[in-house]
Amino acid sequence: MKVRTTGDGPEKAGHHGADEEATRVFTRLSTFEPDARDLRDDADHPGDDHARTFRRISGGAEAAAPPEPAPTRTFTRDTLSLPGRDGPPDEPDRLEDPQTLRRPARTRRPRSIGRIVRRTVALLVLTVILLPCATWAWVWYTARQDERPPSDAIVVLGASQYNGRPSPVFEARLRHAAHLYEEGVAPTVVTVGGNQPGDNFTEGGSGARWLVEQGVPADSVIPIGKGSDTLESLELVAQVFEERGWRTAVIVSDPWHSLRSREIAEDFGIEAATSPARSGPAVLERETQLWYITRETASLWHYWIFGESAAVRVDAL
Repeated sequence: MKVRTTGDGPEKAGHHGADEEATRVFTRLSTFEPDARDLRDDADHPGDDHARTFRRISGGAEAAAPPEPAPTRTFTRDTLSLPGRDGPPDEPDRLEDPQTLRRPARTRRPRSIGRIVRRTVALLVLTVILLPCATWAWVWYTARQDERPPSDAIVVLGASQYNGRPSPVFEARLRHAAHLYEEGVAPTVVTVGGNQPGDNFTEGGSGARWLVEQGVPADSVIPIGKGSDTLESLELVAQVFEERGWRTAVIVSDPWHSLRSREIAEDFGIEAATSPARSGPAVLERETQLWYITRETASLWHYWIFGESAAVRVDAL
């Protein structure tokens, strides 16, 4: 490329003379051929002392060809040697299915009949042991409760009587019922119980006379002179409740007898609460208490299974 500068203008004439012309020439060598589009000649600007001429020599369209693209680099990953994979180690790598990389599922052996029988027997034995223990605890827990909601009647379950005189166990129940009546828990007291062969008095009648002697009005006492066990006695009480339109009751018995009495009464449609007597021979000695709880547990299961009272009376004293 050649660059020529002609003249520096009138301001520098005093230093170099009027006819003196300063010329600066720049030359760049190029291998390209001249192109008419890149030429600028002084003839295009006549009389211009300050005109600068630039000349660029190019090779035309051939020199404007785009550069060749860089070569593609190839990456190679060695084949992984996976456990359980067959084939030579130089086999080309391929995308494995995740299912093929998992451990093979273990095949369960079918359970033998003997094992099933043993487990079933063990479960039954465990149930037979635990259920009575849970019932025993339930009997003990209910015996410690004392519920006194306002009710239609107080029901006193009978016990032994001796020629019209209540036994110590029966007398303890009657005394507690009289106390509940004085508190206003219910306006009526029902005494229930039959007699043994050869007796001249019934448990229900003996109990009613004892309450009247203690100051309970006679018209507030209803004796039921029948009933040989808890189930029969509460069935007779339920008939009286139905005749009078009563629905709720507070049952008075021994502490350990409370749960079974309440269960039977509710089966006859009576909404029953329990308020056991806390005095008398049935609650004095610890050995007697444990014996009564165990017997009541067996009697309760007998009732649940067979729907009848146990043959042995709990209130034999």
